[in-house]
Amino acid sequence: MRIRLLEADDNRAIEAIIRQCLIEFGGNRAGLAWEDESLSHLSDFYDQEGRTYWVAEDANGKIVGGCGIAEFGSAEERICELQKMYLLPEARGTGIAAELLQTALRFAEQRYQACYLETLQDMKAANRFYEKNGFRRLEAPLSGSVHFACDAWYIRDL
Repeated sequence: MRIRLLEADDNRAIEAIIRQCLIEFGGNRAGLAWEDESLSHLSDFYDQEGRTYWVAEDANGKIVGGCGIAEFGSAEERICELQKMYLLPEARGTGIAAELLQTALRFAEQRYQACYLETLQDMKAANRFYEKNGFRRLEAPLSGSVHFACDAWYIRDL
């Protein structure tokens, strides 16, 4: 597997992966990434200072997942958000999620003081993964959250 930066030609593939994963976990509804305006053009959304999105490719060059970092809240807070981290079932358990996360956190550490994320409790493996990687569970979302249907929130100091 290989990790690389998202390119405009990848937009359709990564959108399809995100939508497939959201359907798998009942996330194809209001208040989640499913309705994000940027979902069909992620390369434009992440082509800004302080933002980046990475994709993971298998040995044949097929995109099997990805994740992004973008600012969260005001600039003074210096908090980023781990966003849209989804992997196809065939890529889960291969170690590529850990590589994607470490890539994202290395980027974030240079710009932010903490990394926040929102997810669903039903994504049990994802929740365990985040906790294993140093994220601590919050009782409620941070102020400014737009994904009102998420029911699990985490933060990690950088």
